[in-house]
Amino acid sequence: MAGSSRPRRAQAVLSVVSSTEVSPHLVRIVAGGPGFEQYNDNDFTDKYVKILFADPAHGLTPPYDLEVLREQSPEQLPTRRTYTVRESDRDAQTLTIDFVVHGDEGVAGPWARAAQPGDLMVLTGAGGGYTPEPDASWHLLIGDLTAVPAISAALEALPDDAVGHVFIETENAEDLAGLREVAGVPVTHVAPYPGVDRIGDALVEAVRALEWRDGIPQAFVHGERETIKVLRRHLVDEREIPRERLSISAYWARGRVEDDFQAEKREAIGQIG
Repeated sequence: MAGSSRPRRAQAVLSVVSSTEVSPHLVRIVAGGPGFEQYNDNDFTDKYVKILFADPAHGLTPPYDLEVLREQSPEQLPTRRTYTVRESDRDAQTLTIDFVVHGDEGVAGPWARAAQPGDLMVLTGAGGGYTPEPDASWHLLIGDLTAVPAISAALEALPDDAVGHVFIETENAEDLAGLREVAGVPVTHVAPYPGVDRIGDALVEAVRALEWRDGIPQAFVHGERETIKVLRRHLVDEREIPRERLSISAYWARGRVEDDFQAEKREAIGQIG
């Protein structure tokens, strides 16, 4: 529209091919079709997309004209959620995305659990920035359930002789059942302490107790915001990992819906450091 300086991002309109419950808290959606042509793929193992969830009551047809909606009907704007791409198959023109599901909470999880073949999934992207380096001294992968798809992709990209360690905090060890096994990179399942206010505490303790290897690791650290802040201080200030060897950011924040979480990234509370 006239006067708008906001760039338009291509929207990939895909059709659900299959929906599979791969673990107690993860639902895997495979989607594809001609709309894959509008998907901007990359080779990062942490690549992510923004999925647009429109309220069916508004009767919107994708791709959505977000500029018109923003100016004329902001109440009809689709809800935007960020998800890691578990796998992209350029030959088959499909995307695989694992959704974290906790009952009826949120927008994306319930949608994924109810999705049927033929349902539409509208997204933009992908972004990303991390890929494990095959010649790294060793690898350190740390996260919670939200980081499982990216950690899974990273493990699959590691050479067979890679060494390192993986720490993942989840309520159920079955959520880690699909991880690739790399002989020199053991995976530690960390059971969380009871209580919302103790999310991440067990993960931090497990990482602090790690017997440190020689050499500088390449580290991937993603999960709950306050937990990531503590881990960053430990890894950068105490373990002295150079910042350029560290992929670290928050995927979510306790007590925040994603819209508030994303907005706070521009404020002091949302800065990881």
